[in-house]
Amino acid sequence: MGSRFPKLILRATWLLVGLLPSLAPAAAPALVLALKPDKNPDALLAEKAALERFLGEQLGRPARVIIPLTPAVIIEGFANGTVDLGYLSATDLARAGKLGGARLLLAGEFPNGQRSYRSLWLALRDRPYRDVTELRGRPVAFASKTSTSGFVVPLWDLRRRGLVSEKGNPEEFFGRGNVFFGVGYVSAVERVFAGEAEAAAVSDYVFEQDKHLTAEQRARLRIVQAQGPVPSHVIAVRASLPAAEVAAVRAALLAFNETAHTGLRDRLFTTKLVEADEREHLATLREALELAERALTR
Repeated sequence: MGSRFPKLILRATWLLVGLLPSLAPAAAPALVLALKPDKNPDALLAEKAALERFLGEQLGRPARVIIPLTPAVIIEGFANGTVDLGYLSATDLARAGKLGGARLLLAGEFPNGQRSYRSLWLALRDRPYRDVTELRGRPVAFASKTSTSGFVVPLWDLRRRGLVSEKGNPEEFFGRGNVFFGVGYVSAVERVFAGEAEAAAVSDYVFEQDKHLTAEQRARLRIVQAQGPVPSHVIAVRASLPAAEVAAVRAALLAFNETAHTGLRDRLFTTKLVEADEREHLATLREALELAERALTR
């Protein structure tokens, strides 16, 4: 009996040691932030790790950054709970909100204090076009089917000019087979460089800043026409995320506005991040979005 007692104690000790991991508090799940794929893919991948580190340090929990091929994946992720935050265009936010999956957390504010920017038609520097009316029957590239500055607003401008009907079909003006859609700003401009499109619809900062195109690429282009205003991009948050987590994430993202972090912030989001009212931010888009939806469901 005496010789068996120490063995029983030893076995019990090993059993308790084996149970310790299961008794420890579960690690907090990673916060998932999705970035809209509207920049050079290599640049986005280079910034992904830095963003994960920043959010992890600010929140005290793991953060995972994903770059889906399309914004539709982000919108679906909000709805099914696999995405917590998303960097999106105002159009994407409106569509996600319509499904009840997300709401505005922060909006972009430019150095002039505005929360809007311009949409541009860009062409090669040697092309003769003076405005969009001279592109009739010519091939063009929109940034994507969900881009606010690269599709929704330029399409609305065509409608206001009477160049397309209320159906919103851009081929009515540019010609059948002459309308291309990219997967972001760069892909649309690349069609211009390749000679596949005479003009590309993008945001003004694609041309005016060096975050999407190189200086050499921008030197080959010029502005054909500007239209707008375009509500700035936003950080959207999953509607079902608990209030305490929403508050923590908001505080973490606002820390990007501190001097030490503005370099990374501007590479990722282009602008300062500020709190904004969702209804007010999206107000100018209502009719333009309705036209774009008709165009895409024809």
